[in-house]
Amino acid sequence: MHMLAAAESSVSAGSWAYVAVFGFVMLGWAGIPGIGATVLGAATAAASQGSLNIAAVLVVAIIAVEVGGIAGYSIGIRWGRALLSRPGPLLARRQRVLTAGEAMYVKWGRLAVFFTPCLVSGIAKMKYSQFVVWNFLAGAAYVISVGFSVYGAGKVATGHHDAVSVGSLVVGIAVGVAVFLLGRRYYRRRKARRAGGPTRPGPQMPAAAATDEDS
Repeated sequence: MHMLAAAESSVSAGSWAYVAVFGFVMLGWAGIPGIGATVLGAATAAASQGSLNIAAVLVVAIIAVEVGGIAGYSIGIRWGRALLSRPGPLLARRQRVLTAGEAMYVKWGRLAVFFTPCLVSGIAKMKYSQFVVWNFLAGAAYVISVGFSVYGAGKVATGHHDAVSVGSLVVGIAVGVAVFLLGRRYYRRRKARRAGGPTRPGPQMPAAAATDEDS
């Protein structure tokens, strides 16, 4: 009986750990800085020591970034500009985030989802259908890169040098490098397309609308 109770307690604790991972990663991706990365790193480190299941952690985290991203986008498109421009603490910093985020959307187009808070995606009025797809790609790449890197590093640091442990570390780093290289290629192609496009006189489009058409 004692063994059965202990097993049930362990399963319950494990389930709550995944709930916590989902909640904190979702809040982090929605716009609360720092919390998501910290919890994801801690969860994957725990998985490397056998306390959690790495596959479950990654799946839960990917779902969380998509849900959190949509929440952040929805807040941004309705109240984001007002929130970041509202007088109060850190006003100058909030305005810098807004200005830099909008400039990045003009420069990078949809790829800016990888580098800016989801709140800014809403403020820039990125098309919802585009945001859902690009946010998923950005979130999945982030979770896989960070998750496998920390998991593999945790395994290797504790003396596990098998193919799975080392391979996890390599995969995590490789995904991060691949995202960087693909992003640079996308930016160069976008820049060349815009530079070679026809210029016609006419009314100027808002930056957000121009971003949608150019992307």
